[in-house]
Amino acid sequence: MIKIRNLRKTFNIDSVNENLAIDKVDLNIKKSDFITVIGSNGAGKSTLLNLIAGVYPPNSGKIVIDGLDVTPLKEHSRAKFIGRVFQDPMMGTAASMTIEENFSMAHSRGKMRGLKIGVNKKKRELFRSHLKLLGLGLEDRLKDKVGLLSGGQRQSLTLLMATLNEPKVLLLDEHTAALDPKTAQQVMEITKMIVTKYKLTTIMVTHNMTQALAIGNRLIMMHQGKIILDAKGADRDKLTVDALLNEFQKVRGSLTDKSLLSINTVTPKC
Repeated sequence: MIKIRNLRKTFNIDSVNENLAIDKVDLNIKKSDFITVIGSNGAGKSTLLNLIAGVYPPNSGKIVIDGLDVTPLKEHSRAKFIGRVFQDPMMGTAASMTIEENFSMAHSRGKMRGLKIGVNKKKRELFRSHLKLLGLGLEDRLKDKVGLLSGGQRQSLTLLMATLNEPKVLLLDEHTAALDPKTAQQVMEITKMIVTKYKLTTIMVTHNMTQALAIGNRLIMMHQGKIILDAKGADRDKLTVDALLNEFQKVRGSLTDKSLLSINTVTPKC
């Protein structure tokens, strides 16, 4: 589903703040893979997602999604291929608009726009049927402003909106990190349900190593813009938190980043 070749991204070139964020990354991702990506701050995790989404252009390299070279395409031109959920629950929705109006915008992502009614009876029923999947009762609150919802409800809504048109790729950038533990667990269960239902190819960035080991079928560790560990199948299944810390210690020389790689939250394995 995704082929990345010799991807490289440097910010602030030829300045005192020059930063090599992604360093010659090669990656093959199969359809329906659920990849968790871990690493300390500045490892390049979010930058990799931004490059795939088209937020930044790479300095060199190529990104192919489902056989199409999307490297020259702008972010809005990739919208029909990619769904994305950010860490901040407020980023994925418009607070002053209703739930159904937010859904209508998501439904139109990547499509031609015209002058017509944004929400009609047919769309409203479609939105209501999707909202029932959440089990939060939001299907009966289509006229409510999104700003009235809790952080967990908004993040669940954002997740549903990001997958409404069944994108080829779903990008999750620490999408439960800003939530309390109970709400984060609920959102993660909804994530697994949606990913499984639509067989979505998913890349999830997380700082939580226990979560990274419990979810998905493949784990990638990044450091200084490089992939230093790519575990799948039996190799991934036998990994432990201690093994990941040891792997990280090999390149860091110390465990000073242990506090950044949370190991306390337990997430059921999907």
